Amino acid sequence: MTPHAETTGVSGISIALPLALLAVLSAALAVETGFVNIGRRDAALAAPETVIIAPHEFQYRDATEYFRRGLAVDAPKRKTNVRTPLAIMKYQTSLAEYDGCVADRACPEPEGRSATSGDDTPVTGVSYEDALRYANWLSQKTGKTWRLPTDFELAYAAADRFPDDALGVDADSKNPALRWLADYEREARRAASSDPAPQPRGSFGVSQTGLADFGGNIWEWTSTCNKRVDLEKETVIDDPGPTDCGIMIAAGRHRAPMSTFVRNPKGGGCSVGSPPDNLGFRLVRQPGFVESIEDFTRHVVADMIGGGLLKGVQRSDDEG
Repeated sequence: MTPHAETTGVSGISIALPLALLAVLSAALAVETGFVNIGRRDAALAAPETVIIAPHEFQYRDATEYFRRGLAVDAPKRKTNVRTPLAIMKYQTSLAEYDGCVADRACPEPEGRSATSGDDTPVTGVSYEDALRYANWLSQKTGKTWRLPTDFELAYAAADRFPDDALGVDADSKNPALRWLADYEREARRAASSDPAPQPRGSFGVSQTGLADFGGNIWEWTSTCNKRVDLEKETVIDDPGPTDCGIMIAAGRHRAPMSTFVRNPKGGGCSVGSPPDNLGFRLVRQPGFVESIEDFTRHVVADMIGGGLLKGVQRSDDEG
């Protein structure tokens, strides 16, 4: 290829990419401003307060249960570079917020409501299905899309407050005493709270990322299904899939696999170990169309800069 041809190719990219991005952003703006209607709903309720978790590098230990030779081993921990911001409710869903859904007959009454609980007390005594009903109701009321976070997203948002459930025993260790002692110490750390009664918002502090009250005495439902993997056989022991899963991960001071219909964790549904004090939830706000396009544009530009493409474009334009 001649130098002239190479310059022409880069110049073509310099024109095509901005024009394509401009076209997409124009379409997004038309939708957002109402010139184009794609069924957007009118907001009838103010959206809950959220925090935006900025993209950053994050180390995550998988919520899946791993086994080798019939013994539980620590799940792998991997480093992930998260590239998109996450909008998540700063506080757990409150009684007052949930009561709006109950009043509209879209959600059932929470179980075991205390007469002394104030409006700003997090709602508890709710099942996984109840949380899904509330997310659907809130989406309809606010015109935004809300959903339960995955275990990964909740760990990412909670940052320093999220627990590491690792036993710390070598996966190849054949000494059962070491494993027994490590498991005993872990369960001792998971002992029930001295005061398990739900507390008002702000009672349990804030994470480095601005998430409030995570890791207090309320465990939060996630959309992550409990799975089990046999490392020795390299097979999944139990993976029912997202539509058939009956056991979901609730996260708090430790992870707890819970049946989706359970509202009172002390009444059963926890697979092993200490049950949660209470079950509640907070939601993630799915980005709107314009936000998604903006994120996409930023990533495209960042990739172009990282790959040296924009630098090459600038050179070709200068040479022209």
